[in-house]
This record gives sequence, C-alpha cells and structure tokens, in this order.
Amino acid sequence: MATSGERPAKAAEFTLPDRYHSDRRGPVRWVISHTRRYWYLFILMVIGAIGNAALAAAVPILVGRAFNAITATPPQIKALLPIAVLIVVSQLVRSGLQLARNFSAELLAQRLERDIRDEVYIALLGKSMTFHNLHPVGEIMARATNDVREVNLMFSPGINLIIGSAMFLVVPLFVAPRYHPALLITPVAFIVAYFLALWRYLQELHPIATQVRERFGELNVLLSEVLDGIEIVKGAARETAEVHRFREKARRFREAFVRQGDVEARFVPLLLMGIAVAAGFLHALYLYQRGLLNIGQVIAYVGLLQLFGFPTFVSLFAYARVASGLAAAHRILNLINKRTELDQNVHGYAASMRGAVEFRNVSFAYEPGKPVLQNISFRVEPGMRVAIVGQTGAGKTTLVKLINRTFDVTEGQVLIDGVDVREWNLEALRRQISFIEQDIFLFSRTIRENIAFGKPEATMEEIIAAAKAAQAHDFIMQFKDGYDTVIGERGVTLSGGQRQRLALARAFLTEPAILILDDSTSAIDSATEDKIQRAIFAASKGRTTFIITHRLSQIRWADLIIVLRKGRIAAIGTHEELLQVSEAYRRIFSRADALTPAGCANN
Repeated sequence: MATSGERPAKAAEFTLPDRYHSDRRGPVRWVISHTRRYWYLFILMVIGAIGNAALAAAVPILVGRAFNAITATPPQIKALLPIAVLIVVSQLVRSGLQLARNFSAELLAQRLERDIRDEVYIALLGKSMTFHNLHPVGEIMARATNDVREVNLMFSPGINLIIGSAMFLVVPLFVAPRYHPALLITPVAFIVAYFLALWRYLQELHPIATQVRERFGELNVLLSEVLDGIEIVKGAARETAEVHRFREKARRFREAFVRQGDVEARFVPLLLMGIAVAAGFLHALYLYQRGLLNIGQVIAYVGLLQLFGFPTFVSLFAYARVASGLAAAHRILNLINKRTELDQNVHGYAASMRGAVEFRNVSFAYEPGKPVLQNISFRVEPGMRVAIVGQTGAGKTTLVKLINRTFDVTEGQVLIDGVDVREWNLEALRRQISFIEQDIFLFSRTIRENIAFGKPEATMEEIIAAAKAAQAHDFIMQFKDGYDTVIGERGVTLSGGQRQRLALARAFLTEPAILILDDSTSAIDSATEDKIQRAIFAASKGRTTFIITHRLSQIRWADLIIVLRKGRIAAIGTHEELLQVSEAYRRIFSRADALTPAGCANN
C-alpha cells in the first residue's frame, strides 16, 4: 500500500529521471503535491491576499470617520488631512501587497505548468508502443498542451482570485461588530447563501467543464489526423468532406461551451449581492434612527458590504477556471497513470550481445482472443541472415518487433543469447538492435543529428563513414550546408530513397549485434539498389540480420528463409530447400520473379 504522497509502483517501459514524485492518487492530491514544492510562493500569495483585503476595508472605515468629522458641530476640518494621508498610504501599501500576491501566484502557476509538462513528457516517453498505438496523437497533444495550460490558469487567475476574494468575505465579519453586534446578521446571511449557491453552481458546472475538455480533445484529434494525412485528403479531393467533419466537431465543442456559459449566466450570487447591500443599508438606517449608529458608521458599514462585490463578481470567472483546471488535471492524470505492459527491468541482463535468436512456441495478440501470431518456433545462430516473407497481413512486422520488445509475447518466449528478452535490461537490449522500418521517420534536425541519433557521441568521421556505407554521402554533399542541412519534419524535403539511406546510415553507425530491415529498400530506385544491396550485405557480416522483403536479390542471399501465412510458419529453410518442398514459397517466388526486372533478378 502506498503511503501518503507516494505513487504506487507500476511497470514502465522506460523509467526516466523523475524529480517530481507527485501523488497520483487523484487530481486534487496530484495538484497539491506539485504545489507543495513551492509552499513559500503560496504563503506569500495568502499574505498578500490578507493584507489587500484588510487595507481595502480601511477605505470605508476612514471615509466614515471623515463624514463624522465634517458633520460634527463644529466641523473638524483639521481631522480630514490625517485621514486623507492614511487613505493614500494604506492604498500604496495595498498596491505593493497586490503586486506580491499576483506575482507569486503567476510564478507559482508558471512553475507548475513547467513541472507538469516535464512530468507528462517523461511519462509519455516511458509508455509502451501498445499504449501509443491505442491513443490518438491529437488526443495526447490536447492533454499535454491545452490541458496543462488549464492547470496553469486554475492557479492564476483562478485560485489567486478565490483566495483574494475569500479574504474580502471575512473582513466585514471582523469589522461590522465594532459598530453594533446586530450588523453581523446581513454579512453572515449573505455568506451562508453565497456558499450554498456556489456549491450548487460548481455541482452543475463540473461535468460540463469536463465535457468541454473532452470535446476539445476530439476536435484536436480530427485536426491532427487531417494535417498528418493532408496528402491523402488532397489526392482524393476530400477537402469539402473534411471541412464538414471539422464543422461538426467544432459545433459539438461550441454547444458544450455554450452550456457552460448558460450555467455561468445563471450565477445566483450576483442577485444575492444586490439583496445583501440593500438589506444591510436598511438595517443600518434602522439602527441610525434608534440612535445606535452615527452617520459615519452607516457609511462605513455600507462600504464594507460593498467589499462583497469583489468575491461575487470574480467567483463567476475564478470558479469556472478551477472547474476547468480540475477537469484538465483529471484527464492528464489518467494519461500518466495508464499502465504499460513493458518493464524496463533496470537490473536485468545487460551483457554484450552475440546475436543468437530463438522463438519458442510464441503467440501474440493485440487484443484478447484475436491472435496475430500462433505457435512460432525457430532458431537463428549469430551472424545469420534471415529473410521473412509472406503475404500482407501475415504478421511479418509484428514478428520482428517481438525481438526488441516493441511488443511482448502473449505466450511462449523470445530468447537472445539464451536469455528471455523480458529478462534483459530494456535499454541494453534495444541499444544493440537496430530497426529500420518501411515508414522512415526523420526528425526536423540536421542530417548529422539524424544519423547520430542512436549514437550522439559519434565523431564526424564516424558519421561520414556510416553515410558512405549507406550510399548517402554523395547526395548529402550536394546540399549547400552538407551534413548541417536541416531537413523538414519526417524528412519531407527528401526523396523516399534519400530518407531510407539516411535511416540505413543511422543503423550502421550504432554497429548493432542484430539488424532488422522491414522492406527498407522499397523506395530506392533500381540504379541505387545494387549499391544499397551491397552496403546491406557488407553491414550484415558478423551480425544477425532479419530482412522483411519481397525482393529476390535479398531473399536469395539469406541463410534462412521463414515463410509466414496467417500468423503461422508455413515453411522454413534455405532458398533451394523451399523451392523443392514449399508450394507457398514457390508461389511467392514466382510472383516476385514475374514482377522483378531482369536486371534486378541477377543482382
């Protein structure tokens, strides 16, 4: 059982340095645990709020004294100057306290936003691929950006105004009895009615605020998907249809926002404020007529009741900010607390990898009861080249992603050098395996940084050598800035072949024990393919290599070929063996042979 302030231990794909140690058992606890680190700013905000309210009350009190001085017989004109000086001095001090309150609140809010963004980013980097596959990027971005900002606004101006306004509610309770004990009736009645109305307001507002955050997330998901797939949208001339979809999402967001506005418009304390001032004024006049108050005390009392105006008006906005902030905190915390199936296993096996790979009765399913791979068993010795072939959807990519624990097996074992991959230290495992997918991802950074991504300490000579091995050096040097050329997101400024050669260079640089190529030469033209094939062949020497491919030039030089069909091994062996014993392989090979140019078939 976790103690107060501690998080329950749970698996994490990567447990990155986390200096926050927040209490994640609920959104309120979580926000408080973040605030507790900056307790001094919170105290300064409270002190500023108390001083601000007290000095605000000084104005009606001093004005009341001024009226008594003027209406005295004879008028005490000389008493007005000290009163005026006191008013000026008190308000100057009040301004300083307001500055301290607002500054500390804003600083606290900005630091919380920074810390929460860091915590969310660390949590997202630690999640498994299963998590990221199941959560739309747009929804994650909405929580990591807009929802975090809502937590900031919850503190400044939200909680800042609530604390400040609470002091304005308290001050009349202390000052009014000095004039007459009966003058407590109106302030007490107003405060009781105010909090009852506020409780009802928050009860009605909270679910609507949550819905507003959810609708915004849906809107963000659609926007992210359309922008990510803009080429497909334009290629199919679907702009008008997507505009209609976006308008529908925007309409739902607007309707939720309007419902929130409707609740805020029916804010009862605004009516209560008017009633309280009128009732208090009548009560003070009654006491004046009975000779229990003087004119200055009546004026001071009504001025004190006017202090209720600040909490009444700001609470309409401030409590809405708090409701939105807590709804956002709940959504962020749900994201952070999502359990991941993979454990980093920090103290696991971390030796230098030889590259022996064995699958023992492996089955895998993304969803229970829907297996993608079933009863897969084979063994690969260090340094072997393995080609994996099969029809689309046979499970080829899923199979190789079990090796580096992108996914964990549902049943059976995957072993490297005789050790279950789940027993390996995850970082040590993945640092010794390079994976090049068909959909190449490059960062919006320089070419040099992209090649050295897996080995940031690499020298320029090592980077150039890796680029030359991947046949990328020549086209890199054609750019004006060479290796310092900044490429667009995902490498959009490069051709498909250029992107894949940079990915190969990135893989070669890390000198992995196991190299996995998922149809990594699919976008390379025939003129470059022969050079790339030779580079891959040279890079595969001395390391275990898995190649998912339909290219005969790569299938033929494999030491072992695995034929997958509907998630099962249909055949396994060398090229010559499979041609003799496997009808499925002969069909794949003949179909590929028919589609391959004669020149390519001779590579």
